[in-house]
Parts: sequence; C-alpha cells; structure tokens
Amino acid sequence: MSPVRLEKRGALALIIIDNPPVNALSQPVREGLWHAIVEADEDAAVEAIVLHGAGRNFIAGADIREMDQPHREPYLYVLLSRLEACRKPVIAALHGHTLGGGFETALASHYRCATPDVQIGLPEVKLGLLPGAGGVVRLPRLIGAKGALDLITSGEPVAFERACALGLIDRALGEGDVVEQALSYAQELIASGASPRRVSDLPFPDADAANDAFFAAYRKGLSRSARRLEAVERIIQAMQAAATLPFDSALVRSRELFEECRKSSQSAALRHLFFAERGSREGSGAAARKVQRVAVLGAGTMGSGIATSCVTSGLEVTLVDLEPKALEAGVARLQSSLDSAVKKGRLAPAAASEARARVRVSTDLAAVAGSQLVIEAVYENLAIKQDVFRKLDAVCDPGTVLATNTSTLDVERIASVTRRPQDVLGMHFFSPANVMRLVEIVRARATAPETLATALAVARRLGKIGVVVGNCFGFVGNRMLYAYGRENQLMMLEGAAPERIDRVLEEWGMAMGPNAVGDLAGLDVGYRVRREQHNAPRDPRYYRVSDVLAELGRYGQKTGRGFYLYTATGERQPDPQLPELIRAEAQRLNVRQREISDTEILERCLYALVNEGARILEEGIAASPADIDVIWVNGYGFPRTRGGPMFYADTVGLPKVLEAIHKYEAEQGAQYWTPAPLLQELATRGASFASWQAERERQRTSA
Repeated sequence: MSPVRLEKRGALALIIIDNPPVNALSQPVREGLWHAIVEADEDAAVEAIVLHGAGRNFIAGADIREMDQPHREPYLYVLLSRLEACRKPVIAALHGHTLGGGFETALASHYRCATPDVQIGLPEVKLGLLPGAGGVVRLPRLIGAKGALDLITSGEPVAFERACALGLIDRALGEGDVVEQALSYAQELIASGASPRRVSDLPFPDADAANDAFFAAYRKGLSRSARRLEAVERIIQAMQAAATLPFDSALVRSRELFEECRKSSQSAALRHLFFAERGSREGSGAAARKVQRVAVLGAGTMGSGIATSCVTSGLEVTLVDLEPKALEAGVARLQSSLDSAVKKGRLAPAAASEARARVRVSTDLAAVAGSQLVIEAVYENLAIKQDVFRKLDAVCDPGTVLATNTSTLDVERIASVTRRPQDVLGMHFFSPANVMRLVEIVRARATAPETLATALAVARRLGKIGVVVGNCFGFVGNRMLYAYGRENQLMMLEGAAPERIDRVLEEWGMAMGPNAVGDLAGLDVGYRVRREQHNAPRDPRYYRVSDVLAELGRYGQKTGRGFYLYTATGERQPDPQLPELIRAEAQRLNVRQREISDTEILERCLYALVNEGARILEEGIAASPADIDVIWVNGYGFPRTRGGPMFYADTVGLPKVLEAIHKYEAEQGAQYWTPAPLLQELATRGASFASWQAERERQRTSA
C-alpha cells in the first residue's frame, strides 16, 4: 500500500502523507507524492490541492538512511519543482515537525497554513549537509538573506509565533483539526480567485547580498564551531548563488553543493552519530518501573545538578545531605540553575516555579523512603558508598532502583552490600549534570533487565542519552580517558608544554585540551580517584605531573593555579614556573626531554583512545563501537565532525592506526602500546570496527 493517498473533497484534492512515525520523505513517499500531484493537477474538476501529513507531524524530513544508498527517482528537488509548477493553488497544512525536506515541501507549495504546535526549520547542517531541494534558494526570497542564513546555519527550528512573524505562514490556524481548517482555507482561496503563488517567481530581496562584502561580513561573524563546519561554508556559497544567479541555475548550484557535503567525511561522521545516538537508547525490551519520585543523596555540585535535571523534567525530588551547610549550598545551586535557565529563555518563569515546588530537602537519610529511584552522589570513596547503600537497603521500599553516580568505582562491590543487587546499577552523570546529555548506565552482574529499562527511561525523560555499559574501573568513558590522559602526562615529562598539547588537540577539534579539562574538573579530584585505583600501572611516571600539582595545592581553576594561571575573570594563561617544575620531575624520573611534533601529540593521545576502546569491545564492556563514539562525543568533547574515536579510526584506516601503534611500541615500550588483539586482527584483514559490528549484528539476527 502506498504511503500517500489522494482523496477528493468536492473541488479540492487532499493529498495525505502517511509514513509513520514521522512521515519521512523516503523513496516510496516521493513516488506516491509524484503520482498524486500529477493526478490532482491534471484533474479538471480539482480547483486546489491541500497537502497534509497524517499523525503528529507534517513531514519531519528526509529518510537519512537513504543518504548512503544509490539515488532513486523521483529526486526530491525535481518533485518539488513539479509541485511548485502546479496550475492550481497548492496549500501545505503544517503541524508538528515540519523540518528539512518537509519545510522545503512547504516552501515549494503556494500557500502555507499552520496550527500552533508547528516547529519549522532546516536542520540539515547538523548532519553536515545543506538543504538540497531548494530551501537555500527559496527561503531568502521570503525572509531575506540574513534571516535565511541564520536559520539554515543554526539548524534550529522556529515555533509558531516566530514563523508567523517571519512571514513563513500565510494563515494561522487554531488548535482544532488541521485538515478541516486547511480545507476551509483552500475554499476561501478558491472563492477569492487566488492563483498559484510561486516563491521561485519572487525576486531576491537583498541587493546588498549580491555583494561579496555581505558574505565576507557574515563569515566573520560566525562562531568558531560554525566556521569548523564545512557545510556552513557551502550554505553561504549556495546563498551567494541564490543572490546572483537565476532561480533555476541557483537550484542546480545548491544541489551540487549538497552532493559535495553528502560525500564529505564530516557529514558521514554526523550521520553516523545520528543513528548511533538513537541506537544507544534502546533497552532490553523489559518493562520499566514507574518513576515519579526521585531521591538524590549528596547535595554537592553533581548531586544538585542531577536534582535540577530531575525537577525541570517534571519529577518530584528529595535532595538529601547529612551536612546542613552542604544542603543549603546545594539548594542555592539548584535555585541558581533554575534562575539562569529562565534568564536564558530555556525555561518559562511558571515552569521554574513549578520545578521549585517539586523539591523537598532533608538532612535525614530516612527521607528517601517512598522514592522510586535513589541516585547516590556522595564522595568518590568505595567504603563511604558501601555504607550509604547498606543504609539505603534498610530504608527503601522493595523495587526501588538504587543508582550510584560513581565515575570509576566497582558497582559490583557497591551492590554486594545490599540484599537487592538486582535493583542496583550505576548512573554516571557528567558535570554539569543539568547540562551534559550523557549518562553511562552501568550494568552489574545481578542487575535486572527491568532495572536497566527503568534507568534508560529516566535518562530519556531527562532529555539525556543513556548508554548501557559494563562494570570495570572507569567503565567506558573514564577508562579510555586514563589512556588518553596518560599519554598527555608522559609527553609533558618528555618536553611538550601543557598549553601546546591543549592547543594541538583543540585545533584538531577537541572542545578542550586535557590539561584545561583537568584544571576545570579540579586536579584534586583525579588525585583522589587514583588513590582508589587498584589496577593503576606500577610506573612512577603515571600521571606524575598532575599528582605533583595536586600535592602542591595547585588544583586548577578553584585555586587560581593548576596547569595554568587564572585571572580574576577565569581567563587561563601559561604559568612561567611550570616548565621548570616539570623539568625537575623529569630529571628525577630519568625521563629525557626532547622536541615532540604536533603529529606525535595527536597520534599518541588519539590512538591510545582507540587501542583502549578496542580492548573494551573485546571484553564486552561496550556493546558496540558506536556506543563508545556516543560516550566520547557527548561526555568528553570529542568533535562531532570526527564521529567519535572508533569511527575516526575507521576513517583513518585501522592498518594505519596499527602501524603507528607498533611505532610507539618500539619507541615507548610494550607496557602501554601493545596493540589490542581485536585491533590487530581487524587491521590485518583490512576490516573496520563498523564492519566487525555489522557482522556481529548479522550473526545475532540469524541465530
């Protein structure tokens, strides 16, 4: 059955796109639309055509899965040119998500009406693409070059009121049935003698946009992250074509630029993450337990952040800390976060007031009774956490999910002190917890499937990406971080300045260099974690630079001095005393200092990540290479345009990665640079992490 159907309503033709869940413009939808449009346009009894998307959305965009497949006709840009050429007025009835190709379909229609729930936008840039079916050429003819560039390069949707103000909607509809209101609007147009009104016939409204200076100024005003996106530059080039070429020629040029984007490594990386982030949220199929009441134990920075995330998502929260002053400070942080969200327009004042009303506080652990989920966020010490879980076991109702926010400790040992290990798991949030999207959900041996499903459901409700991982020191993210950071630390002893290592990695795309991150997190935090690390290498060089700084009380930003010096405004600058301090420690440890190239800095940090990731896959700590990528992109600032460490390794080629690892094994020794067996095996046969995972999926489905 075709996902598109044509219904005759008197003199009106109603074309309905019904392709659940979001009416994506897959090839069968495009083919169905083509036949329906031609039939309606050629029917002499039809006086106007109404386009409608069944379900909750008009059209939420293209089918991203088709991007890596051979093109199949009808192409969307050709289909939309045929739609725009219709001899009868075409009315797009917009509601819900009207994004990407869906918005381009609306722009190719002659009139647009919309209900208040509509979200309109061109998010292609988030996939490393530009709107390839005429959006770059049509949109500026309605709202001007600057407005169109802002909307397309941000990729962010606009809501109903903003869309009306911009002139994207011709008729504002009410809350009722979108079809009946759109048909009524179409009848009005027929009665008034309205004819097709094609955006392609409109002149480009900005004379200044034909001048190179306009686009030069726009480029200059872009953020650093936007300038790194190849798609943004191609969007600007497509807009220049729209400003200077005839419509049809500009359309051809925009399509050429779209194809350049589609074939780019950046777009491949971003599309990989699009699917990886959705796949990582899938659970075991078990039913999640109901969670409305959450207790957060520990009102420090992490605990108050978790509590903030919960209350802004509609959950009732009991924030507990045995220290009254710590509890008072935690509540102040929560209130400040809500005030900041209101000030930035992310939260309505009424919603902030409702969130505050959902918070209870206590200095008594017994207050967690009645909660359906308890998230422990106390000091990172195994004995302390075990003591807390013994007490929670006695206080909490049967079936309450008990989650530890530990970032490195053994969840098995924490669960072992309870009589309900099936209800215990890790929920490792990332700081600041009310901002960062990632939660590592740590599965212990006894963790029940419904406990995992509950944690995943709560993560989704909080608007976060929950990734299920196995139990080991550091789980996935921090275990790999220690390999990455180890090489950073060794290279400092060998003569690379901390600010240079940070600069090289930041210019490559990392959000922050490892030393700036250490200063931000607090060097005392990592120092304490390493005191608990039972499997730390027996190597006096291991994290020695960080340890020296911590032992000197140089904790980073909180003390104004760590790897960097910090001004009163928080600006970082190199510390002229640090090179001598590192040099003295290198001499004490008999480490010869030398010149280290930018290439070596990148390879040692990044390939250490990849090698450790391969071991994590072998051990089953991560379910897939894509899960590792999701964790590192969303938790550690790995550049989205590189796709994550495992995708990046595939892009480089595993044989090349293995060759470099063997080189460092010869130069640095086998302690840290023995290739992971999985990496060795895949590289030797010319395979990739992606092909390895695909083969495992085939075996699983055929079993």
